[in-house]
Amino acid sequence: MHDPQQSPDTGIGPGRLAATVERLRLEVRQAHAAADGRALIGLAKGILVERLRCTPAQAARQLTALAEQAGLSQLELAADIVNQTAQDRLTEAANAFLVSATAQEGALGGTSMAVRLRTTESGVLAANDTQAVADSLLEHALVPLGATMVAVWAAGPDASLTLAGFAGFTPEEAERWHYVPPGVATPARRALVERQAVWFTNLSQMNLPSIGHKQSPSGGRVTVPAGTGGRILGVLEIGWPHPLAPQPPQIQRQIEALAELCAHTLETRLTALSGSALTRQGSSRDGAELVELVDGLHDSALVLRAHLDPDGRLVDFRIHHINSHFIDPAGRPRNAVIGGLLLETYPMAIGESGLFEKIEHVHATGEPFRTERMVLTTLVDQVPLTIVADISISRHGDSVLLIWRVQDEAARLANLLQHAQRLGRIGGFEENTATGEITWNGQLFTLHGLPPTATPIPLQQLPEHAHPDDAVAIGRFLRTLHHHRRPASTAFRLQRPDGIARHIRVVAEPVLDANARLLAIRGAYQDISAQHWTEVALAATRDQLAHSEQHAAERNRLALQLQQAIMPPTRDPIDAFGLNIAVRYRPAEKDHLVGGDWYDTVILPSKQILLSVGDVAGHGIEAATGMVVLRNALRGLAATGAGPAQLLSWLNLVAHHLTDHVTATAVCGIYDPHTQILRWARAGHLPPILVRQDQAAELPLIDGVLLGAIAETDYEEGQLQLQRDDVLLLYTDGLIERRDRTLQYSQRQLLSLAKSPAATLEQRLNHLLTHSSSDTDDDTCLIGIQLR
Repeated sequence: MHDPQQSPDTGIGPGRLAATVERLRLEVRQAHAAADGRALIGLAKGILVERLRCTPAQAARQLTALAEQAGLSQLELAADIVNQTAQDRLTEAANAFLVSATAQEGALGGTSMAVRLRTTESGVLAANDTQAVADSLLEHALVPLGATMVAVWAAGPDASLTLAGFAGFTPEEAERWHYVPPGVATPARRALVERQAVWFTNLSQMNLPSIGHKQSPSGGRVTVPAGTGGRILGVLEIGWPHPLAPQPPQIQRQIEALAELCAHTLETRLTALSGSALTRQGSSRDGAELVELVDGLHDSALVLRAHLDPDGRLVDFRIHHINSHFIDPAGRPRNAVIGGLLLETYPMAIGESGLFEKIEHVHATGEPFRTERMVLTTLVDQVPLTIVADISISRHGDSVLLIWRVQDEAARLANLLQHAQRLGRIGGFEENTATGEITWNGQLFTLHGLPPTATPIPLQQLPEHAHPDDAVAIGRFLRTLHHHRRPASTAFRLQRPDGIARHIRVVAEPVLDANARLLAIRGAYQDISAQHWTEVALAATRDQLAHSEQHAAERNRLALQLQQAIMPPTRDPIDAFGLNIAVRYRPAEKDHLVGGDWYDTVILPSKQILLSVGDVAGHGIEAATGMVVLRNALRGLAATGAGPAQLLSWLNLVAHHLTDHVTATAVCGIYDPHTQILRWARAGHLPPILVRQDQAAELPLIDGVLLGAIAETDYEEGQLQLQRDDVLLLYTDGLIERRDRTLQYSQRQLLSLAKSPAATLEQRLNHLLTHSSSDTDDDTCLIGIQLR
């Protein structure tokens, strides 16, 4: 009988094939682990050979004996020997973990972690590419920490990121993220820019896309810059499938040690790439080509190289080369600058201005920096000198190119002064009273309407070129200068040769010698014609504005009188057919905001009661007269006995055809005392509020457009069966409108305020007006009815 689980060709089932594949994979991993262990043990033997001056065989026997005496495996002892000899970041991470493990569970956890780190180092050093490094990191060091994915990013010269190795991601995802252009915000870029490890508890909360974010959207991440000698070569990114809790310091140091391992691999990769003519970012330049490029620049340029301390940390930059156009701000010769350390050569210009941090950032990340008009301070003969320079910093291979262009302050200030004189229509002059020599600047010739070759006009001849009515003022100005020898100024009308008259202000001061003798007079002319005509126009505008304000005040007074005549602020309550009716009206505080709000309560011939409130758009006399038309029209139409919906349809016709483009909102209600039913309709107005048993709620919203918007329309009608002690409130929006809140928020506040208990209906209305939070200073109408 044929077994369906077996292959027809081999008779071997899929389950057995899967088990065989898994067994082979396990054997491969064990072989790799054994190879890494052998490499670590071999390294320890080499240390013993060097320290004990013995043969490799003797070192092997010594390692076995020491392991037996310590009660450790040879692999664990080998890791301890390497750690004690290396004293590097891996050693620091292992020792920190060992201290923590000893305090908590004994030394076993710390020893195994040291073995794991050194095994990972062996695997990384044995790997022939960055992809193998990523696989080794995940398998040996990160899986025990719960991580499931790792990415090794290589940083480009332009601060771009290239995926150099990955593990735990699908090939499709890796292809999608193989290159991240400069400026794209990702977790890895944050580590590159901030130059420190960045931990993400939950990637989804950071709103930063990254490789594998769809695979584990809420997983934790850490990105660590990987670099040597102050230069960041890439970023190590590690991912967890679940949110990541804050990690202890020993785990953080372990992650940073792994990033340092990646840096050595990325440095090897960069060395291999630099041999090619082109990379993704462009052609690479060696030192000689960069020097040749710098020598062709016309601005001061320095080629800087990183200067490291014995531990490999960046502490300064060595000035490797300066170009022929380089000008030292302190005036030192070229040979006194080349070869020096940057901070020692320019301690104030570089150190105190923050420029050193910019250079350090460019060197680390490759991201160029440029700025204009940076203020730098340097020492010249022990005296601080401030200079202003345009700065450009860029990284080229292992070097940093610093270019500065010192601004010529004297020329720049002269140029600024020239533009200021042109824009201000100012011309300067100086008269030598002894020689009669007169000096004008170019702007003054233009102001007088003269060619630059013309002879300047002396001050004494100024009355001949001015309006005759200004002769007295000019004479007083000249006497103050020449006889009283005090500064003076005056305004006059200049008559130019081209027939154009300009309004001019002249300001001058005498120049005296030590014996108070007059040597010269210097000063300036300014064309104030635009200012003069502006003042004339302003005076006319002020007169017109005063007339307009008087007219507007009169219109507002009439509108206020009209409004108060129809709707006084207070009115006695009405008690009819068991219905208590009270109204309140609060006018606008400012006269020019007199609006078109209205209210009305009237007993109709049918013994039914008409209730209405409305609000005409706008303010002033137009709004007040529109309110009168609509309010009176609604009263007259209600006498027909029609329902509220029909009344609003007719009132819409009145607003559209019989007024001057009046639009308004309104609520109309008719109460029948026999049935105690209120029929109501609305035209774009806020719905009434029903207070029943200490609960307040708006009546269901029914359809109805505002009055006057369209020629003909129908309105929906609603009904409300009133019960004993029910309170119904009709109001205009001036009761609740606020500039800083939405209308929905204000309506909710009013509902909360309306349900407050009150002894009488009048007290309830007074409470609403008093505690209203409106701030638009609009007028307000409020009607309250209560069934007893």
